[in-house]
Amino acid sequence: MIKIDSHQHFWKFDPVRDSWITDDMEVIQKDFSPVDLQPLLQHSGIGGCVTVQSDQSEEENGFHLSTAEKWDFIKGVVGWVDLQAENVEERLEYYSQFKKMKGFRHVLQGEPQRDFMLRPAFVSGIGLLNKYGFTYDILIFPDQLKYSYELVKTLPDQFFVIDHMAKPNIKDNKIDDWKNDIQQIATCKNVYCKVSGMVTEGSWKTWTKDDFTPYLDVVVSAFGTDRIMFGSDWPVCLVAASYAQILEIVTDYFAAFSQHEQADVFGNTATQFYKLDV
Repeated sequence: MIKIDSHQHFWKFDPVRDSWITDDMEVIQKDFSPVDLQPLLQHSGIGGCVTVQSDQSEEENGFHLSTAEKWDFIKGVVGWVDLQAENVEERLEYYSQFKKMKGFRHVLQGEPQRDFMLRPAFVSGIGLLNKYGFTYDILIFPDQLKYSYELVKTLPDQFFVIDHMAKPNIKDNKIDDWKNDIQQIATCKNVYCKVSGMVTEGSWKTWTKDDFTPYLDVVVSAFGTDRIMFGSDWPVCLVAASYAQILEIVTDYFAAFSQHEQADVFGNTATQFYKLDV
């Protein structure tokens, strides 16, 4: 099995475009490229990664696809298209020629309309992804899980993955509502979950591994290891932890699991979900 980091980013920092990177995240207000990530993966024994969009533009798709062409360890790209556009199918057909384009994402967490994903045009666009073999990454906050459940159950043939466990409020130890909604959406077998993004939802300076255990327990119980995949969320994670620390949190948690279960979490699930060529 090749180990896969199912969620990381690259960017050439632009303070206007990347305004979501606020001053308290100063450590990531700079460029991040494969040159920076490759040694971290090699040191960690990780053989490949999936790079995910952070800017909602097709220009960024070109940037990521071009980068992936040059670096073999980038096994897949999750990009962005306007799923509500009249020509969305034309764009999906265009991207289907790129072997490493695996799926798409929209920054739903930032939409003022919290049930944005239930807009008829958006649902229609999502409904076209499966035709071209594309997956969909769900980037949301916990208050949007119930709307996402409505989306995924109407499209049972479309494969979805929840980014960052839907960003539970770990810092304030809030778990009950999130737990109920995670358990509900996990009943849809077309939905997977990325074990990623935890440290940025915890207390950046004072987190401990124990902070994350209750949330990991919920996700593992709800999805099972065959629908869970490890993701670092590098370099965003650097505001609260190093790459090695991120990996250690998840590795330590799953240390008591079987070799087969660990293989699922650290590579097999991501490889199968994104149809990675490894």
